[in-house]
This record gives sequence, C-alpha cells and structure tokens, in this order.
Amino acid sequence: MRWILLIAAVVTLAQSGTSFAQQSATIVNTPYEEDQKIVFEFYFDHPAKINSALYWLKAVHTTLGNEPYGFAPDFFDIKVVIHGTEIAALAKKNYYLYSEAVERMRYYHEFGVQFKVCSLSALEYGYGKEDLPEFVELVPSAVTELVHWQSKGYALIVPKVWEKKYSLEEIR
Repeated sequence: MRWILLIAAVVTLAQSGTSFAQQSATIVNTPYEEDQKIVFEFYFDHPAKINSALYWLKAVHTTLGNEPYGFAPDFFDIKVVIHGTEIAALAKKNYYLYSEAVERMRYYHEFGVQFKVCSLSALEYGYGKEDLPEFVELVPSAVTELVHWQSKGYALIVPKVWEKKYSLEEIR
C-alpha cells in the first residue's frame, strides 16, 4: 500500500512539472522564550568527548544569543552536571591534554553557566576540590543534582557523542 501511495505522489509531482530537486526546506524561527532553564548531563566513556558535548552548549548560546533572538546571557540559566570520565579533563594535572575544553568551559562560566561535578565520581577518580579549576562546583551526587534541577523546571539535555567513523565527504 505504501508503495502505491509513493508512486502516486511521484506521478503527481511529475505531472505538475515539479521535481524533488526543485523543492527546498522552509526556514522557521521558533518563538523561543527568553527564560531558558537547562541542565546538561555529561557522562562519557572518554574524557575527550567533553569537547563535542560543549558544542551542544555552544548551540544554545549561539542560537539564542544571535539574531533573530538576541537574548542576553542573563536570560539563560544553564547548569552542567559532570560525572563520567570527562572529570579527568578537568583535573589540573591533565590541563595540558584538555586545555581547550577547560578554557571553553571557563568562557561559558563567565556568562553564568554553572559546572557541577559529582563529588562521588570525583572521589572515585581520586580528585578533590584542590584538583579542579576554580569555576567548578562539587555537588554531593550527580543523580540527586539532576533530579533537583529537573524538579525546579529545568529541561534535561543529555548530549550524545558518538565515535566518528566516516568523514563528512563519505556520508554526503
């Protein structure tokens, strides 16, 4: 049945002189509100994946901070709860490996983003407050922290960071 409907649609387009190649997408500017309350959960199997996850944060800042929205960072309330291997990326002793990610986080912190590291996870990795940058807050537990902020109306975003197997050229 689906094939019959698909064939009928193609025949209709062909008869009208319109092809799929001639059609294009529609640009929509969703009417976002200024009060954005978001909690990101970072929990990765490799510390370097924090770099990709930070692009999710950048997407929020760039989209809402630029036109057509132009919201000031004061209208974003963003928390990042960290409790996976990416904690190692924050360790001062590993700065030489992950300095780009740490400096990007420091930059977002200047705009009000709060980075919260699970104390339980940090302890498992052998890190205490003296091992982490000054902009990091240690919280009792990542899970209870996530529940807390969601109960306060924050939207939960869990970035998916996959291993890249193909180049953009291969999949286009």
